[in-house]
Amino acid sequence: MLAQTPVINPPGAAAVKAAAASRPRVAARRNRAAFWFLAPACLMTLVYVLYPILYTIYLSFFSWDGMTVPKFIGLANYVEMLHAATFYTALKNNLYWLLMFLLAPPMGLVVALYLNQKVRGMRVVKTLFFAPFVLSGVVVGLIFSWFYDPTFGLLALLLGHGIPVLGDARYVTFGIIFAALWPQTAYCMILFLTGLTAINNDQVEAARMEGAKGWNMLRYVILPQLRPTTFMAFVVSIIGALRSFDLISVMSSGGPYESSTVLAYYTYDQAIKYYRQGYSAAIAVTLFAIMLVYIIYQLRRMLRNES
Repeated sequence: MLAQTPVINPPGAAAVKAAAASRPRVAARRNRAAFWFLAPACLMTLVYVLYPILYTIYLSFFSWDGMTVPKFIGLANYVEMLHAATFYTALKNNLYWLLMFLLAPPMGLVVALYLNQKVRGMRVVKTLFFAPFVLSGVVVGLIFSWFYDPTFGLLALLLGHGIPVLGDARYVTFGIIFAALWPQTAYCMILFLTGLTAINNDQVEAARMEGAKGWNMLRYVILPQLRPTTFMAFVVSIIGALRSFDLISVMSSGGPYESSTVLAYYTYDQAIKYYRQGYSAAIAVTLFAIMLVYIIYQLRRMLRNES
């Protein structure tokens, strides 16, 4: 009789089986680790972002002064808002902010192209252009309030006579927007300086060898590579224009006669000065809806371009 030959597993087979058996356990441990790392951020987002948004929407259907029991009034706050002249003034001013803030990315690009040159002493110049971005809105507002002062301001000295920019309903909104463009241009400049560091120098050299320079170099070589940075600069500028508040609070308090108010300041004014929390919430929800429409549009556009 022939003896049975014992079955011998190939070398390493046991290790392969053990590794296959432990793979689900490793994946589970990784998932648990990822969950615990993400949990604090998700919790903070839920508490400080999602809950305030949902509660503001809920509060917009009530009449509440912040102290007494809220009274449900349905859509009355929204109806009142749509019949208020100040709401349309604020909406018009937000449109002015939006249109003029579209100048910030091109101006930031021009400054970034100038500062991107390798010239002696350029670091000092970069610091001077970067300074407006690190200043708070209160400081910028005070600086430009002194600049516009019709008695001793620099603008009055340059023109030879004083113009009450912040006291005239015709000029106040544009004067504040001009002040806001100073730090916003600096921010866009920083974005473009960062984007210029990622430019493919091989493409630039190849285009230079082909004779491209000046505007043609900028249009056909530099700007296509700066498309993501340009997109981000416009998105940030538009959102900043819609949520403008600090400079208006410092420089004009929405005046004169609420001529410079915007939706964000109108929300604050109704809540703090007049104790109308429900009406203020309705204005905030309207502003949030406007911003949400724009954000969804830009996200869909970005995803479509990436696909």
